[in-house]
Amino acid sequence: MNNEQIDLVKLTGTDLDELRDISISTFYESFIWYNTEENMQLYIGNFLSREKLYEELTNPDSAFYFAKMEGKVIGYIKLNWGKAQTDLKDSNGLEIERIYIIKEFRGKNIGQILFNKALQLTRENDFDHLWLGVWEKNTGAIKFYEKNGMVKFGTHPFMLGEDLQTDHLMKLEETGFND
Repeated sequence: MNNEQIDLVKLTGTDLDELRDISISTFYESFIWYNTEENMQLYIGNFLSREKLYEELTNPDSAFYFAKMEGKVIGYIKLNWGKAQTDLKDSNGLEIERIYIIKEFRGKNIGQILFNKALQLTRENDFDHLWLGVWEKNTGAIKFYEKNGMVKFGTHPFMLGEDLQTDHLMKLEETGFND
């Protein structure tokens, strides 16, 4: 990555089409290797539609940030708190619901930059912990989160189309927020 500048930009409703494009392409790149085309399309149709993403984008308890390099979107993060959280609904926690990076930029510190943004917002908003769900077969992501101090505290079911999968629930307590 040399010295290219990575900018994090908070999304607004006007970013919907760009969000949808990167959401679909990165989800597909990340998970087609294990899932059927039919289940991928069902998930995309249900959870990455324009209507669903607009609802998420305009939720006051969620925030999206693009990672941009030279004006090009190369990844994004979705964060939830309060009632927008997918599982815990814990007023003391911040959830990372999604971190996705375009394939050609993986392994180049973009995920760390996005994760650090979540840590910053956790601190600034006095949350006690940061948490997420990650697919049990996504070993690269699990290793990344463990490297950042997150520990598994449970599991939850995740439906990808008609396929019931298992996510690991991982958490980083407030004491893990040291730089």
